[in-house]
Order: sequence, then structure tokens, then C-alpha cells
Amino acid sequence: MREYRSLDALVRARLQKWPQRPPGLPPRAHGLDRWLRGRPDIKTGVCNPFLKFPGSDRLRTLPDGLWLNFGGTAVEPYVDIFAIEACGSLQNLLDKRSRFAPSTQSLLAVCPVPWLLSPISSSDETPRWRAIGVLRGDPVTPLILPVRDLRVLYGLKTRHYQGFAASQIPHPHEYFVPMDALTDENGPENPALRAIVGRASAAVNFFDLPAATPTPESALSG
Repeated sequence: MREYRSLDALVRARLQKWPQRPPGLPPRAHGLDRWLRGRPDIKTGVCNPFLKFPGSDRLRTLPDGLWLNFGGTAVEPYVDIFAIEACGSLQNLLDKRSRFAPSTQSLLAVCPVPWLLSPISSSDETPRWRAIGVLRGDPVTPLILPVRDLRVLYGLKTRHYQGFAASQIPHPHEYFVPMDALTDENGPENPALRAIVGRASAAVNFFDLPAATPTPESALSG
């Protein structure tokens, strides 16, 4: 069995095997799904997507796992994100929770050019920029999108998880699992993990969803 230098490295190695769509997340009723895994991605390395606040060019949030669901149009694009954070200590949990706390500031997702130009996967050579559906040509600058919806899954060591679950109330965008669920080599097939990821969507808050309204071409021309 391969040895990993840290818990974070083990988690990222496992998440690297997760699919382009978070496992267990049901497809939207109207096919408005353009999910791509942004992190981890060993092929593009440091050129993976990250999160930041407007005007900040230094402080970045680099989740252990980051999935992006692109939406909107070339004129009005946005992204919904599903993030995963492995927390080795309670202090680490508090720090990471603060980065995703509800705020009046807009959180931005930044997709570097090398990541956009790279193929979706080894089995799909389609450039990512084509798959996301909001760019009209080859990108020459990073794609920076406002985050419309945010869901975060935290992995905690067993003793921390048990104490947190017994005494704390998560925010609506937060989900918690024991760390073993993230380090499990067969995690994406775990029914319990798939079930909690399946609830990490704003769609579960609605009785049903209305039919999607086609965007007129005039709206795309500005």
C-alpha cells in the first residue's frame, strides 16, 4: 500500500479518483448541469481553480476538493460550487469554516487559463472551456465568476466528528462526515457518502422545479 506524507495528501489522492460530478448528486431536472472537478488535478498542478474575495490578489482559498457547476450565459455567467475540506484538528476546522461563513461579500471562483485549455479527462479530450458553455472562444485571461451557491463537506477525525455532531449545529451550507469516508478508496461508491452529497444542493429545498426558460438570442448579444 502506498504511503502518504500527510492526511491531506491521502485525502487529495482519494479525491483525485472522484468523477467530474460529485458522486450521489442527482442530475437537475432540466439538464442544467456542467460539473467539472477543479481540485485536485495533478495534470494542471498549481493552475487549478481557487476561490477568493473581490479585490484580493494574495489571500486565496484552496479547498482539498472543489467541484464547479457552471451556469448562466456569456453575458451573465455564474458558478455553483461543492467543496471538500479535510480537517485534522478542531482549530483547522474553525479556520476553514470561517473561510466559507455567510458574508455580504461576493465570493469569486477563478479558473486559470491552463486549466480551461486542458482536456476534461484522460478519456475526454474536450477542452474544459468548451464544456462549461459560457465562453465564446479560446480563453486568454482567467475566467472569474461569482459564486451563486456554495456547499461544503468537512471531513473530521472520528473523535472530533463525534463531539461536533453531539453538540454543534451546522450552517445550512455545511455537511460533515468522518474522515474515513474521505480516505476510503471506494468512497464514491459508499451509499452513506453518496446520500449526504446528494443533499448538498439547493434543489432539495424546493417542492419541484419549474421548466427551464430558453434564453432569447437577443439577451446574449447585450
